[in-house]
Amino acid sequence: MSVTTSTTPPATRAAVILPWERPTPQDEFRAAEARLEEAVGLASSIGLVVVRQAVLAIRAVRPATLFGKGQVEQIAEMVAQDSVKVVIVDARLSPGQQRNLEKALNCKVLDRTGLILDIFGARAATREGVLQVELAHLEYQRSRLVRLWTHLERQRGGFGFLGGPGETQIEADRRMIGERLVRLRKELDQVRRTRGLHRSARKKVPFPVVALVGYTNAGKSTLFNALTGSAVHAQDQLFATLDPTMRGLRLPSGRRVILSDTVGFISELPTELVAAFRATLEEVAEADIILHVRDVAHPDSAAQRADVINVLDSMVRDGMLDEDWPRRTIEVLNKADLLGGIEAVPRHPDTVAISAITGEGIPNLFSRLDQHMTASMSLVRVNLDSSDGAALAWLYEHGEVLERLDQDTGITVDVRLFEQDRSRFGQLYPDCLVSA
Repeated sequence: MSVTTSTTPPATRAAVILPWERPTPQDEFRAAEARLEEAVGLASSIGLVVVRQAVLAIRAVRPATLFGKGQVEQIAEMVAQDSVKVVIVDARLSPGQQRNLEKALNCKVLDRTGLILDIFGARAATREGVLQVELAHLEYQRSRLVRLWTHLERQRGGFGFLGGPGETQIEADRRMIGERLVRLRKELDQVRRTRGLHRSARKKVPFPVVALVGYTNAGKSTLFNALTGSAVHAQDQLFATLDPTMRGLRLPSGRRVILSDTVGFISELPTELVAAFRATLEEVAEADIILHVRDVAHPDSAAQRADVINVLDSMVRDGMLDEDWPRRTIEVLNKADLLGGIEAVPRHPDTVAISAITGEGIPNLFSRLDQHMTASMSLVRVNLDSSDGAALAWLYEHGEVLERLDQDTGITVDVRLFEQDRSRFGQLYPDCLVSA
């Protein structure tokens, strides 16, 4: 009788601990329970089995361990009782705090930054995404070398003819990380230049770009698939999509646009990962219309909205986004099916309620997109010779032809055009008369 043994490693048991201080004005909408649920979702998204979760009130931050002595003992008891191998602390820990907690708990400790770095490392697919995550990892590790290595005080031989005390292992590791960071930044610059060329080529088409933004797990990829008929990975999971994805989309009016799905934002994004959002942020900055997708059924929806707006406002401060971005933004209230349908969703006139899963409200969203497009276009009259078939075809392809009059003397076309299309038409066909 043969015995089959499973080669699947056992799941790692984890505990998620949320240190909760008195809420600041910026956090007035965010409840501890919702924040803890998000942290548990982050841990579960990389295969950890969360067997214990808790919110611990922090009355005074302890420099050595963040938590008080009694709280550390409480966590240690949880770890022992439930055979926990990893403790996730949903806060930013200093290297010293992380090291001291690991000694006290006798298990691995990850802070919020380390957890999100692990998620990004597991999900990055494009060349730029992989490079950015490695860069963020190295920046994070460089300040934690004392904790990560046990051999750091050993010395290597010195350089030069006379030898000397040499360099300690920690100095060598820091030097190697520094050299790798320099190489990564050079590779990233090359990748960005290539992407810039692709973006320039896309502008020459040119079709308006509609970018989906929103808090992670708001349903952006599901909406992307519903609008385009694509099969982009969509899952009820935080950070299911990391790299920008683009598809062509034809609106009911006949207009063609490029729809861009982007990575979800999150509160307190680690500083090491801000650069990893560059590809997403650049797509948003270039967009003609921004669809801010919200999970309207989430109890923390208002705070999530504020987090996304803070990111976009920070782009304005960094010179990446113009101050007029709210004017070209449509707020999409997704997951209306969880509240009983779009009619049950409380909303303002400038928002659109939808369910990307059931398709309810999608026609309203298409109409709102067309309205925004119309508001961004100008009406012009173009006089063509009867032989200017290429120019006429260009107008039909890139504009919205409202009226066409064929006469013996030529063709008169009333057409709506985006300003960049109007300028390009003038460059391509300078002999055609264009008037407002």
